[in-house]
Amino acid sequence: MKAQPDQRAVVLGRYILENRTTVRAAAKIFGISKSTVHKDVTDRLRNEDPELYAKVKDILEINKQERHIRGGLATRQKYRDIAEKKKVGTR
Repeated sequence: MKAQPDQRAVVLGRYILENRTTVRAAAKIFGISKSTVHKDVTDRLRNEDPELYAKVKDILEINKQERHIRGGLATRQKYRDIAEKKKVGTR
């Protein structure tokens, strides 16, 4: 996404708000780094659209509180996949 940083921040903020998604997921959709997304929605968006910034900030805070749960679920799935591959490989 080759837009001006301030415009990009608004687009990213709206996307995160509408889809209640994570920074990482938004970065993947827009094809930019998660560092860029985070910088846009925390710094640039604050100056460009303070009302949208407040709403996005709430979603990012919820994501931050839930990240340990997501990480645990991802690890659980990883080991399930490994166990499944071992079962298939031994047959």
